[in-house]
Amino acid sequence: MDSLHVRSVDLQSSDASHHFVKSLQQTGFAVLHEHPIDMNLVNEVYSMWSNFFISTQKHNYLFHNVKQDGYFPFKSENAKGSDEKDLKEFFHIYPWGRCPELLETKTRKLYSQLVDLACQLLKWIEKEVPIEISSNFSIPLEKMIEDSPQNLLRIINYPAISGSEKPNAVRAAAHEDINLITVLCAGTESGLQAQDVDGNWHDIQCDPGSIAVNTGDMLQMCSNNYFPSTTHRVINPEGDKSNVARMSMPLFLHPKDDVVLSMEHTAGTYLFERLQEIGLK
Repeated sequence: MDSLHVRSVDLQSSDASHHFVKSLQQTGFAVLHEHPIDMNLVNEVYSMWSNFFISTQKHNYLFHNVKQDGYFPFKSENAKGSDEKDLKEFFHIYPWGRCPELLETKTRKLYSQLVDLACQLLKWIEKEVPIEISSNFSIPLEKMIEDSPQNLLRIINYPAISGSEKPNAVRAAAHEDINLITVLCAGTESGLQAQDVDGNWHDIQCDPGSIAVNTGDMLQMCSNNYFPSTTHRVINPEGDKSNVARMSMPLFLHPKDDVVLSMEHTAGTYLFERLQEIGLK
């Protein structure tokens, strides 16, 4: 495969739903433009959290081992099957969870906008897929995430590369997402890559102002593999960019725990299994 043909979708176009769902089905990814997310708000939230991560205040919000909200220090997480911890720190924002007071109003506003967009995208998926696929869904997709306490906005900081990292340590090792879909504000720097079916890696061209969306394991599972949960990673920068930090803000859309995904799993049982595999449980 010479390229991973991730479609760039204008959400204002009349055929946006078709191209969005087709791109997810073919590649596991889509990149959205002309979307309703307030980019001034996105930039403000990035700036506020950048200041948070370089402060000592972050240590006052150390993550709760059971609830999983709060601040996760550098090298807290490893990808499934990886022996090396990822070169990142992050903060988990749940609808019920902690958020630093000075950051809360704008962060929650962005969270709400992203959830609204995700609900529209899930409706498009339900509308565009063949009936034999949608009949696998135990309830409509947008109902799976409605008022879900597991919906998660993760604010990620990838610090500048020091040069002393182990050869196989990367910002985010190859992995698949756990959830239904991920809605990702474009990172402040490049580095996101996805893998094609032949094992080749391709840059995901997510320009400033765009939104990337990718399929997670739960949608792959409940669609009987119609939507691929594509392996992706964040590579380390090189040259002049090696001393530049990178931030990203993925919203992971998780069904409520009791939602049935397959004969083997509810959303809750699958999430617990995966959190154990990546070192967060």
